[in-house]
Amino acid sequence: MTEHKLKTSIAILGCGDVGSTLAYTLILNPICTEVILVDPKKELLEAQVRDLGDATYRGNTGTKVRAGNHKDAGQADIIVITAGAKQKPGESRLSLLSRNLHILSSIFTAMQPISLHAILLLVANPVDILTYFARKLSGLPEAQVLGTGTSLDSARLRGILAQKAEVAPQSIDAYVLGEHGDSQFIAWSSITIGTSPLALALPAKLTAEFKANIAAHTRGAASAIIAAKGCTAYGIGQIAASICKYILFDSRSVRPLSFYQPELGCCLSMPAVIGRKGIVRAMPVELDATEKAELETCAKGLRAVIEGAQKELAADEVLAKALEMDQGS
Repeated sequence: MTEHKLKTSIAILGCGDVGSTLAYTLILNPICTEVILVDPKKELLEAQVRDLGDATYRGNTGTKVRAGNHKDAGQADIIVITAGAKQKPGESRLSLLSRNLHILSSIFTAMQPISLHAILLLVANPVDILTYFARKLSGLPEAQVLGTGTSLDSARLRGILAQKAEVAPQSIDAYVLGEHGDSQFIAWSSITIGTSPLALALPAKLTAEFKANIAAHTRGAASAIIAAKGCTAYGIGQIAASICKYILFDSRSVRPLSFYQPELGCCLSMPAVIGRKGIVRAMPVELDATEKAELETCAKGLRAVIEGAQKELAADEVLAKALEMDQGS
């Protein structure tokens, strides 16, 4: 007789702005039995758990919030990583990435052994690069490691197009693909409003200037928010919560997510069917010649960053061994 699991859990590593917002969203729209928060800052962790716990006492949610450790997180149904170092003044992108990869490595070491059925969701940035390295560090099957990628960028795209077309955002099917970053691109050729291609739905507005303005708005949205308030939390918190729901409910929804692309040699966002086992399958998307070139340029840039990060990590290992030998002599 098959044993049925009665509880479902989502572990959130890092309870700063994004992690706590995600936890709050999961309380307001309950999809799991418990949310486990993990953070090395014990006072912050305790305060967040108490504050979030207060939000459960009205009785309109069955989700419990508790503090946990890395071992607890490793046994959760979904493990969400929001933790990461912030960039120091004058610090290079590769140096920041190197620090975040060390954090990622220590997290996975502390979580072992990770449940073979866990789904790993990367939210921390640079999400595509961290997702790439998390595949090997976690030891989980390829399909069970994914990043939020351009999900939020695509939601922003649908939002601005909905305003221009004067329709509801859910009536628009549009994707931002590639890197969650500067080299992202809009798959204009596949956008539809209802069943109508965008060229039919907005024939007068669809100019090169219109496309450039929409792309700039979508790409720069996060920077504008961060410049004004220091972080983005609500949008990505809602996106991460919705991805968790698609996984736990095995909804088979199609979303742009960051996952490994064998033919491109990196992780970046493409449409995928998502369900209880993570990436159920990649969904083919027809791109025009310009979009194909943008995709390859994006992948080339990500591969270069991956190569640079690997060199940084190798140099760090050489330095660590040299220091050990020096101390032992």
